[in-house]
Amino acid sequence: MVKDNKDIWIKSGYETFAVLGEIGLKIEPLAKKVGKNKSSFYHYFADLSIFIDELLAYHIEQSKVIAQKEQAAKNIDPALINIIVEHKIDILFNRQLRINSEQKRFQIILDKSNEIVGNAFVMLWVRDLDLRLNQNQLESIFELALENFYLQVNLKNLNHEWLFNYFTNLKKIVNNFVLQPLNASV
Repeated sequence: MVKDNKDIWIKSGYETFAVLGEIGLKIEPLAKKVGKNKSSFYHYFADLSIFIDELLAYHIEQSKVIAQKEQAAKNIDPALINIIVEHKIDILFNRQLRINSEQKRFQIILDKSNEIVGNAFVMLWVRDLDLRLNQNQLESIFELALENFYLQVNLKNLNHEWLFNYFTNLKKIVNNFVLQPLNASV
């Protein structure tokens, strides 16, 4: 029972952080959201900083779940798109980590999460796009694509249709980049 109540706080805080960032983590509104009083929060977490540490640890666990699913995925559409939609809140949490990466603890968790999830994603992406690039080229293109993804993604557009269009467009861009030789007379 005790673990269940703590989990309610963590899941609610996780969703709040994913959508609103750290600024949304106010104890009184969270208490209303979970239907508990503020003293319940302090029973499980001595302060907001400890609570945020719990959210960050939860994010690493969620990243491992996503990576396992990505490793089993055979393609971007529909497999990866389904995983992303299913883990929308986790993706948005990662986005908030990127936005707030000037804070060292957020940057550390962002790096860990990207390492866990990114490797599986890159391998799927390479297979699905049939890319024949060296490791440095793959990492550079992936980093640009990832940055672009997080600049565009939000709670409303993180759905099958938007993701399908995003990955279709990304595939065109990558193919144009890879297949088109640089023309010095441009």
